[in-house]
Amino acid sequence: MKINDKEMPFLEHLEEFRNRIIKALIALVVGMVACLFFSKPLLNILLWPTTKVNVPLDIQVLKVQGMFMVTLEIAFFGGIIIGLPVILYQLWMFIAPGLYRNEKKYVPRILFSATALFLLGVAFAYYIIIPFALEFFIGLAPEGIETNIAIDFYIGFVVRILAVFGLIFQLPIMSYFLSKLGVLKPQLMKKYRRHAIVVIFIVAAILTPPDPFTQTLLAIPLMILYEVSIIISQWVDKSKKKTSEEAIEKQAG
Repeated sequence: MKINDKEMPFLEHLEEFRNRIIKALIALVVGMVACLFFSKPLLNILLWPTTKVNVPLDIQVLKVQGMFMVTLEIAFFGGIIIGLPVILYQLWMFIAPGLYRNEKKYVPRILFSATALFLLGVAFAYYIIIPFALEFFIGLAPEGIETNIAIDFYIGFVVRILAVFGLIFQLPIMSYFLSKLGVLKPQLMKKYRRHAIVVIFIVAAILTPPDPFTQTLLAIPLMILYEVSIIISQWVDKSKKKTSEEAIEKQAG
């Protein structure tokens, strides 16, 4: 039995979609405004990885509007993190009417898991990937070369890496959700594992700055997450089969 027995007309779908988008944008704007008040402490947090580099690193403001753009970028990314639970909830509520009642019960765990995995991906990039990448790239500079970086370029690099890793860490929850709906099968994921690896490297090349090192840094966690997604899909598949067998036994009994 579906959540809504009456099928919603197309125009009502558009109206519903518009309302959900507006609510998600309001959450984003509220988060951005909050981050604007704390832009300087947040900037210091984002500059922390530079302190873990053994080579002296000098962050400079090279453009008149440099700090303004940096502040906006920090506020936007911070707004996404703060508003993420609301954004995900609005997305779910738009999809929910097309699902069944037994699928609706997954919403709390999906929202919590998606938010937690995003933050885990951000933390992984912040504490491991970014310091490692900075150490590698800055370490390539020969002696006598000053390692000066424009602050807007640095913040753009850091925010992009944080956002990308936050998104790719959503792969297990997507696998769980799609497996629950019967769209994804573990056998299919195993069969096309080699194809997936090629796609992973292509995606990594698109999402990261144009260098093979950062691409590999992203591709490796993606491949690990793909294997984790296979395990999750297998678990969901076994759980569904067990539930189906129990239902058959009850009917037979």
